[in-house]
Amino acid sequence: MQRKGGRRRDTDGRNKNGPDEDGPDEEAVERVLDELYAAPPSAFVSLRQEHAAAARTAGRKEDARRIHAARRPTLAAWAANLLTRSRPEETRRFLELGQALREAHRTLDAAGLKELSAQRRQIVAALSRQAARLAEETGQRLSPAAQREVEATLRAVLADPDAADRWAGGRLEVSLTPPSAFPSGTAPAEPARTAPGAREPRQPPRTASGTHAKDELAERRRKRREERERAEQEAERAERHLRDARAEQAGAQESLRRAEEELGRVRETVTAAEERLRAAREDLDRAERERREAEKRGRTAADALAEAERAARASARRVDRLADRGR
Repeated sequence: MQRKGGRRRDTDGRNKNGPDEDGPDEEAVERVLDELYAAPPSAFVSLRQEHAAAARTAGRKEDARRIHAARRPTLAAWAANLLTRSRPEETRRFLELGQALREAHRTLDAAGLKELSAQRRQIVAALSRQAARLAEETGQRLSPAAQREVEATLRAVLADPDAADRWAGGRLEVSLTPPSAFPSGTAPAEPARTAPGAREPRQPPRTASGTHAKDELAERRRKRREERERAEQEAERAERHLRDARAEQAGAQESLRRAEEELGRVRETVTAAEERLRAAREDLDRAERERREAEKRGRTAADALAEAERAARASARRVDRLADRGR
């Protein structure tokens, strides 16, 4: 299925919808992000570096920036993503259950709340176990704490439509926290009916100051709870960034080690080439000396030959003269 805003590409990677072959490619980035968040967390960083480098090499700097900005998910968040990717039909039914629960809570349908809340507890437990099994099938075992985070994410999905949308996208980075005002499964109790003619039970009067004090206390507790949740989320993000930084550092150290090994091999090759060059130069110098000596011997031999030819001609002339005299 083509994502909204994506651009079709041919099998050779050429852009079919525009002349700029090296421009941003929304569809390609979406495919890469889907692949990243489907991969086990241990492979996330190296895979992200590979895709970001490929985008930079292709001249798509904005795509490379978006890919590099993707954050590695925690193990619990990855397991929740794995669940929605591997079980789309169960995911759809679970999202529908959450919508029904929220609607029942808004309408204070006591019977519906009780029935749906029972389903909620059963399905959350079943889906969290299923997520653990799916993770184990890929070699990733969830700890009890991670499985509790998966359950918390599923409860948040039921209670919060924004959380439901994020989970349905399959790219959670951290586990979700359900809101404190999640439907409890019971409606407010109806006041007891009094017999005809009987007096209503007298309620103790509430003073304005007492009500105000309780409201202030509830507000302070709510603020403290929100601050604690924000602090926990910040700590989790910081821990995730630390893990990413450590993984990137490990990757950089491994790249440095390979580069140093390659540099050593190149140096050995250069040294051997220099040795061969020195030997060749020595051979060249020796050949030059031998050539010069051969030229010198050749010139000496040529001079001797010329001298011998002159002597031979002179001897021949003397023989001729002596022969003439004897006639």
